[in-house]
Amino acid sequence: MSAARRRSTSAKTEAVIPARPFHYGTGAGRDLLCDQVRLAQLAKEYGTPLYVYSATSIRQRVQMFADAFAGMRHTLCYSVKANSNLSILRMLADFGTGFDIVSGGELERVRVAAKALLDRVVFSGVGKTAAEIDAALAAKILVFNVESAAELDLLEQRARHLLKRAPVAMRVNPDVFAATHPYISTGMSEHKFGVEMGTAYALYQRAARSKYLEPTGVSVHIGSQIRSAEPFGQALQRVSELVRELKSQGIDIQHIDAGGGLGISYQLEDSETFDPQAAVNAYARQVREALAGFEGELLLEPGRFIIAQAGALLTQVLHEKRNGNKTFVVTDAGMNDLIRPSLYQAYHAILPLRRDTKRKMAVVDVVGPVCETGDFFARDRELPELTAGDFLAVLDAGAYGMSLSSNYNSRARAAEVLVNGRTHRLIRRRETLREMLTQERGLPSK
Repeated sequence: MSAARRRSTSAKTEAVIPARPFHYGTGAGRDLLCDQVRLAQLAKEYGTPLYVYSATSIRQRVQMFADAFAGMRHTLCYSVKANSNLSILRMLADFGTGFDIVSGGELERVRVAAKALLDRVVFSGVGKTAAEIDAALAAKILVFNVESAAELDLLEQRARHLLKRAPVAMRVNPDVFAATHPYISTGMSEHKFGVEMGTAYALYQRAARSKYLEPTGVSVHIGSQIRSAEPFGQALQRVSELVRELKSQGIDIQHIDAGGGLGISYQLEDSETFDPQAAVNAYARQVREALAGFEGELLLEPGRFIIAQAGALLTQVLHEKRNGNKTFVVTDAGMNDLIRPSLYQAYHAILPLRRDTKRKMAVVDVVGPVCETGDFFARDRELPELTAGDFLAVLDAGAYGMSLSSNYNSRARAAEVLVNGRTHRLIRRRETLREMLTQERGLPSK
């Protein structure tokens, strides 16, 4: 968040904040809680599958960035694609954030949730359409992160047509390797994102000559779920060199967009060692060092780091089955609700909503009802023995859970609940079967 514009979000961040808001009650308590609310209570009240988020955790993560970048002009532009629920966007707007979007639909979500903050919107993505560009120009967003010469052409055409001047930042590809899943690595020359540094320089000169384009920034984003801070520093050092070269040619760069990508720990065993504030501080040190001497504004685009560990997917066990030596725990949530394990082979910790130390441990596959072998949440996972009716929490599902959900197998999307301390409220009701069919022809009248 911009230091000048930042609203107070909480008291000074404590020295150590737990990575997750989900924990078992102390003493004789055996129920899994989100903040101070029993998850079993939420599962029974709202049904499953159900997404649950902690407002406290989200607020703490935003404050971590504010603390780490204190004294440096910056705006935190939350990555809407991570989780685009309107209530969460409104809450983040109240904390003073901006937004990073990648589609016209996300622009509309920000307009509905926080119309007054459209001037803090960064529009990224490799395939912006003419209609999306027109809507963003009309909204007077902060900047377009341009990813190709063809996109720059289209942006100039639409700005000319609307008699507007489009603020532009080239998304440069620094060719920096980041150790992450290949599907979410974006900073190498082999990826579809961004433009090469040499190409970017030529595009800036071209934009500077245009009556309808205004080069205001440089953008970089090297990938997602990056646990080491060093690649961010390497990428921004190259960006800093480009900014100095552009300045020498009379092109005034007002902001540098460092992108997002700061990773979290999905392993439950790391709960005692993963310190979110320490991770942000290490990231901030790399950024500050790389951009030493830069007097403009820094834009940050965290998404996963803000919301992932604040959320969990609750699901109920339908039954257990055995095929040969394999034991399957079948749940009412499926890959349509949380596709990350299937798409990325991602690990998510799974906990029963009620702790029972008397239950024996068993090695099982936790799977859903979708007609796909890839419909699973865990394979060969050691869990307490489970029976029909038990509830489970799939942790760290706040990012790219609901936002990647679908109606595959004609399954309705889950409900969402926001917890704030001891209170909770429904922020998205469960989709009905009729709502799924309303866009299709042939639906009979009621």
